[in-house]
Amino acid sequence: MVKRMVKILGTGSYVPRRVVKAEEIDRLIGVKKGWSEKKSGVKQRYFIEDETASYMGAKAARAAIKDANISLEDIDCIVSASGTNEQAIPCNASLIQEQLGLQHSGIPCFDFNSTCLSFVTALDMMSYVIDQKRFQNVLIVSSEISSVGLNWSQHESSILFGDGACAFILTHSYETSGIIASKMETYSEGAHLSEIRGGGTKMHPKYYSDQIKNDFLFDMDGRSIFKLSYKQLPQFLEGLFKQTGLSIEDMNMVIPHQASASAMKIIRKKLGVKEECFMSIIEKYGNIIAASIPLAFHEAVKLGKLNRGDLVLFLGTSAGLSIGGIVLEY
Repeated sequence: MVKRMVKILGTGSYVPRRVVKAEEIDRLIGVKKGWSEKKSGVKQRYFIEDETASYMGAKAARAAIKDANISLEDIDCIVSASGTNEQAIPCNASLIQEQLGLQHSGIPCFDFNSTCLSFVTALDMMSYVIDQKRFQNVLIVSSEISSVGLNWSQHESSILFGDGACAFILTHSYETSGIIASKMETYSEGAHLSEIRGGGTKMHPKYYSDQIKNDFLFDMDGRSIFKLSYKQLPQFLEGLFKQTGLSIEDMNMVIPHQASASAMKIIRKKLGVKEECFMSIIEKYGNIIAASIPLAFHEAVKLGKLNRGDLVLFLGTSAGLSIGGIVLEY
């Protein structure tokens, strides 16, 4: 595969004002103190108070624009890469454009949604467009609000999630930065292992009632998802790296989806990745759906764990069930 010449010019993040500690979750679901942290590995997460997805996305975008040392007017495409939507119509990206004060700009806006892999999918697809210089500076934003849709009677899944946003500025690379390889596979035998059945055309909100209220909340069978993902992962990575002449040992950093602390620990050991080369932020933020991977990358850069020229693997799973990965040179 020919390297796609794309450079991550800047990154930015935003988390809601409300910090929710594990002890608060324990009280909420009625378990003994320490249970949720032990089970999930999440010490704290952030939940919205009055923030919206577009508000958080715009805040993260402004931080990324500042980090990239460009101006708002330099952005010529806005992409939302989120598993949750602020509203059914229009797309999140247009609402973020409005929040940025660009409502008269004409800048094209559209969304990618492959749930937890939305950011990886957007980065992959938009890299082809940037490589061909269709756009100069693309803003990709993952802004996720999970807290409003959690089913607190499902203890093992609800204790994992948090809210937050992360944004990247992507531009054409004239150096060595670029995407070396990418791959995505979907196994719809797992399509109903992670879902929200209500809210679409099959079960429209006008049919909502107390009898079916759980269909409008998040439903996940985490163990079955992990089992299916774990089974497919070796051949998936073999196919991804086959395109590159590289191996996972060559990666300076592996950025996984922050699904759960226990799952990441098992995956890290299976892949033989050193702990210092495996970026985990779940303890501080929980699982922020599609924002997890870009936020973990953002944190790695800000902490000095990643430098220009380093090789990075983005790796995750999502509802569908899908597995996705990108090998890039930062």
